[in-house]
Formats: sequence, structure tokens, C-alpha cells
Amino acid sequence: MYKIFTFLKNNALPVAMLTGGIFHNFFAQFGFLMPYFLFVMLLLSFSRVSMRELKPTKLHFILLGIEVLGALGAYYALSGYNKILAESVMMIILCPTATAAVIITTKLGGSAASITTYTLMANITVAVVIPIFFPIIEPGAGMTFWDGFFTISKRVFPLLVCPMILAELLRHFWKKAHSFLEKNSALSFYMWAVTLTTLVGIMVKTVIETPENYHIDILMAVAAMVICIILFVSGKKIGSHFNDRISAGQAIGQKNTTFSIWAAQTYLDPLSSVCSGFYIIWQNLFNSWQLQKKRKMDEAKQKQEAQAANPS
Repeated sequence: MYKIFTFLKNNALPVAMLTGGIFHNFFAQFGFLMPYFLFVMLLLSFSRVSMRELKPTKLHFILLGIEVLGALGAYYALSGYNKILAESVMMIILCPTATAAVIITTKLGGSAASITTYTLMANITVAVVIPIFFPIIEPGAGMTFWDGFFTISKRVFPLLVCPMILAELLRHFWKKAHSFLEKNSALSFYMWAVTLTTLVGIMVKTVIETPENYHIDILMAVAAMVICIILFVSGKKIGSHFNDRISAGQAIGQKNTTFSIWAAQTYLDPLSSVCSGFYIIWQNLFNSWQLQKKRKMDEAKQKQEAQAANPS
């Protein structure tokens, strides 16, 4: 039993994805619970970060520039080949950082304050940029700047800002409750694994129910994998110059795919949302690999320390 528990603990993300894929019909019906899970996860994560620690840096602005310009460049580079693919890749690159990124970043030993700061900045940027981009790309979308800005803001900011404000209020006015959340903040990772099961279930169910699009589905899957690798590696490379390698990689690599799927289905060709669905799988496989690597490094370090303490 202990070995099974240890295996599940060390492989939570791949087990969650596999479970969601196999039992997609069952888990897909629980999509309505995701906002509540995300709220609690963020409350647990933000309990470890004070608002005074949230400071934009030069690195954050560089990463924002890469995402905005990269999204535009990718769209115009691919639009001549396949417009749906161009919209898909653009949406993934432009998509804001996942609210759950702080969970993985903390687990990997990165800066929770840095990734939280960037997540806020990325969501504000997307709320401004999408109402400018989309009417140019899809003139029939019928979006004005202010309509788009307020629609997007209403969707992302309550879920992102409210847990942060609540965590800060508890920090100052109900220290016992805040202390409880802070001590149990590690639970947010396992809550994310449960949420991931539902996300994958929804994605697999969608793909299975539209078999006529399997050619474009394969193209989207490959594109999502390539973009995933480029974003994570680029973020880490740039972040290493600012001594913030882990947070920078997660900042532009771990995406709020729920948002990108909604935005694509609402304002672009609905088929372009499939790419974001595949991105869910690739980014979490990458995160699983990172977590496994971190665990092995920690185990090796502990072993070395134990040998140093007991040289005999």
C-alpha cells in the first residue's frame, strides 16, 4: 500500500491525465467545478506570498514582449499556410500564464512572488491586447475594445485577484486561519491533479466526438508540442540571465488553456481551440518530467548529505 501511495504521489500529473483520458465521459461532466477548485488552490498558494513581494522586474517585461510579439509573428507567418493553425498557435503563445503555475513553480523551487507577479501582468496584458488583435484577425467577431476588455476581465480577474485579496486579509485579520492555509499549501498541487483529470477528460471527449477533423487534430497536436518546448526552453534560457530560471520557464510555458479554449471558441474559428486542448497534455507532461527530475536531485542531495554526516 505504501508503494502504491508513493507512486501516486510521485506521478500525480501523468496518473491524472491518464485517468481523465480513459474515463473522459465521467470526468468531463465535472467541468463546472473547476472555478471552485482553482479558487481554493490559489488561496492556498497565495497564503505563502505577501502582496508586498509582488514587484515587476525587467525580466517580466521582456517575457511579456516575447509573448505579444511572438503571437503576432506566429500568426502572420502561418496564416498563409493554414489560418486555423495560425490562430491556434497565436492563441497559445498569447494565452496568459496559468493560475496554477504558482503551484508547480513552488514545487520546483522557484519564486512564488515572481510567478504571481507575472501572472497578474500577463492577464492584464491579454485583456488589453486581445480586443485589439482579434477584430483585425476576425473582422466578423463583432468585438469592440471595451466590450472585449470587460468580458475578458470579468472572466479572469475574479478568479485570480479575489483569492489573493482574501489571503492578504486573512494574513492581517485572521492569523490562525492564514497559518492553517500556509501549513497546508502543499495540498494545492494534488487539487491541481484532480482538476487536470477533468480538463483532460473534456479535451479527449471533444476530440472523440469530432472524428471528421482528425487530420487537423494531428497537426494541432504536433504544433502544440513544438510551441510547448519552445516556450519552456526560451523562458528558462532568458530567466537564467536574471537568476530566475524556474519562474521564467513556467511564466511563458505554463498556460491558462481553459481561457485560450474559451477565447478561441468565442472569437475565432472554434476548431482552433483544439490546439490548446493538446497543449494541456504537453505542458503537464513537461511539468511531470521537471518534477521527477527535481525529486531525483533532492534525493541525491539528501543521500550526499547523509554520507557526509556519517563518513564511516
